[in-house]
Amino acid sequence: MESGEGPGALGLHSDEEIIEVVELGPPGPDDLAEEMEDVDFEDEEAEEPDAEAWESEDDEGVEDGMEAQDDSEVTFSLHSASVFCVSLDPKTNTLAVTGGEDDKAFVWRVSDGELLFECSGHKDSVTCAGFSHDSVFVATGDMSGLIKVWRVDAKEEVWSFEVGDLEWMEWHPQAHVLLAGTADGNTWMWKIPSGDCKTFQGPACPATCGRILPDGKRAVVGYEDGTMRIWDLKQGTSLHVLKGQDGHQDPLTCVASNQDGSLIMTGSVDCHAKLVNSATGKVVCVFKMESVTPKAPISEGEEAESNSVESLGFCNVMPLAAVGYLDGTLAIYDLSTQSLRHKCQHESGIVQLLWEESSAVVYTCSLDGAVRLWDARSGKMISEYRGHSAEILDFAVNKDASIVVTTSGDHQAKVFCVQCPDR
Repeated sequence: MESGEGPGALGLHSDEEIIEVVELGPPGPDDLAEEMEDVDFEDEEAEEPDAEAWESEDDEGVEDGMEAQDDSEVTFSLHSASVFCVSLDPKTNTLAVTGGEDDKAFVWRVSDGELLFECSGHKDSVTCAGFSHDSVFVATGDMSGLIKVWRVDAKEEVWSFEVGDLEWMEWHPQAHVLLAGTADGNTWMWKIPSGDCKTFQGPACPATCGRILPDGKRAVVGYEDGTMRIWDLKQGTSLHVLKGQDGHQDPLTCVASNQDGSLIMTGSVDCHAKLVNSATGKVVCVFKMESVTPKAPISEGEEAESNSVESLGFCNVMPLAAVGYLDGTLAIYDLSTQSLRHKCQHESGIVQLLWEESSAVVYTCSLDGAVRLWDARSGKMISEYRGHSAEILDFAVNKDASIVVTTSGDHQAKVFCVQCPDR
């Protein structure tokens, strides 16, 4: 090629002819699917124990053409199986804790992926992890019900307790108090590190989701039988119970409250999201999603389309709520008119959604491995970030909405810089 010609130009001598044009663009999803069928990922991992392997001289020249898109700034790759959960330390937003199917949890620095310490001793998949409100403690919980609490500055375990199979775990917003829901229907509350304990007995079925309300005095817990209870944490009594027609027809999957705790929203496998007045325990309205017809015919081995509410949340700056569905629909509801404002469609199921703290921007992560930012006012997608080679299973957004930390079935956690100068 002559030096004056651009990269797209092709200089041919008169006696040369083109035999075949090879397309070097990125492969389509069908091509990738065919290629991946024969790949044994575990063997590959064993051969390439560290990230430096990718930087070897042999791979130079291949990298740019072959590597999948990766918009991330930092990759944390100490997990050896799917990474199920992530949380950022609330005080500084500089540390992340991740837990995975490898029975491990790690506390690491977001800026460079440097390991601070391992939360060792778990004997089952670590599915819950989070920092206390002041970032002094970090708690990790595994599926079998072993919960451990570590003092972050000393990197040492200060408390542990074993309950039934763990469904969810959450720190109190203002105190060193930990709440957890278990498969036997109980919700446990402990003071940390003393271990003083209280239990709230639900129906004889799993307490599938829970959230402490912003006043710190009440908690809302959802159950597998479709009921929802609002508990008084001090008295240990149930203030309100939603069941039957007021409750859901199927297990609850998620609960959320607005900033002042006056409204609660519950989501369920029945595809309904219910808005509840937390003071009266009355259902204000029900958001129902009519089922969407499948975009493509169901291929062999695939199950018929199913749908459920997977995640939900309230906007802090406008009377809006977002509901994410397994069929890939992100629904933005207007609370003042109790109507659907926007429907934002994803190609695959939404795993989780989060609102920015101080704007009408909602983040989604989905089974296609992408993080997307949506403007809830217009219903338009602002941006999309990719880098995982499998589904995203959890994510967290820092306070100033400049970074997103994701965890995935590809055994990795990633840090994406999402700061947009125009917002």
